[in-house]
Amino acid sequence: MLQFDPVQLPEGTAALRQEVRDFLAANADRTSAPNSDFSSGHDAEFSARLGERGWIGMTWPKAYGGAERSFFERYVVTEELLAAGAPVSAHWIADRQSGPLLLGSGSEDQCARYLPAIVQGRSFFSIGMSEPGTGSDLASVRTAAKRVAGGWRVNGTKLWTTDAHRNHYMIALVRTAPADGNRHAGLSQLIIDLAAPGVTIRPIRNMAGGEDFNEVVFDDVFVADADVVGEPGNGWSQVTSELGYERSGPERFLSAFRVYVEFVRLVGADPERFEAAAVGRIAAHLMTLRRMSMSVAGMLENGKAPNVEAALVKELGNNFEKLLPEIARTAAPLGGDQERFRRTYAETLLLSPSFTLRGGTREILRGVIARGLGLR
Repeated sequence: MLQFDPVQLPEGTAALRQEVRDFLAANADRTSAPNSDFSSGHDAEFSARLGERGWIGMTWPKAYGGAERSFFERYVVTEELLAAGAPVSAHWIADRQSGPLLLGSGSEDQCARYLPAIVQGRSFFSIGMSEPGTGSDLASVRTAAKRVAGGWRVNGTKLWTTDAHRNHYMIALVRTAPADGNRHAGLSQLIIDLAAPGVTIRPIRNMAGGEDFNEVVFDDVFVADADVVGEPGNGWSQVTSELGYERSGPERFLSAFRVYVEFVRLVGADPERFEAAAVGRIAAHLMTLRRMSMSVAGMLENGKAPNVEAALVKELGNNFEKLLPEIARTAAPLGGDQERFRRTYAETLLLSPSFTLRGGTREILRGVIARGLGLR
């Protein structure tokens, strides 16, 4: 059963929103990206500045450097950073899902070793889920870890691994035991040092000329027992819970937001009727998706696991991110200063194929939603 309860941001978040806007204005030299795609700006210094303000690991326990603030406050910070096109890629995955995974399933030692540096904006994580030839079928992963003295030897390949060539660690889903008739059994999550011997990282250039995605090859890479997340064999339940964090945030419908900003700027204060209609159509989509995403934040705040709701936010958000640039393009006036609009539109269009890939393809998401509704 899907649940999208009406949610209002608490009153105190208005002051926080202004605080973030003031910070972004003061750091405008580092926030000049023409789009709002969270993966397109890797800036370690900017992440460190956010860490100094307490805006990484905001909901985490103070014992590990977190601020113990609400998911709603984190939502406000996330929303403002994305809307401004801030370069958040460096710390993004560690903050959004690797840290929460460790808090929920990791050991005390793992939390103490890894979380404080993440909060400070000094330690960056990648996700090791997809593999060549498996698509989004995570249960078919072939990367294997075999038991050796004191730990595991890992062999295999991970694909579409965002920022692995710039990050410090990967939490990888690997097979540690045979499936024995249950495809979801025998899977585990390991924390792998991306600078360890035997790790080879090959960036994959996208159409926009960037190298955010990577192929990561493990050749007899040693991982100590202390870096197994949770119990060996519990990887499937952990990774499905992790995807709830990955799929539900405002990044799932704001990646093309700067196109909207530049379109509104281009049509000006007195748009033609068809231009005004396009502005309203995009705004209606944005407001609906935002309410749904905020509802998921509210469920996380209440300790729930909104996996199906998060999948629906991502599915609808991906559809919208494809639609937004097309609405803006067809309604954009021919006159005026179009340089910024054209630049933003062109880069977003080139990046857009990756929007549906990360976090699960549309086909996988629709399967998750259908199961949640009892349709399969």
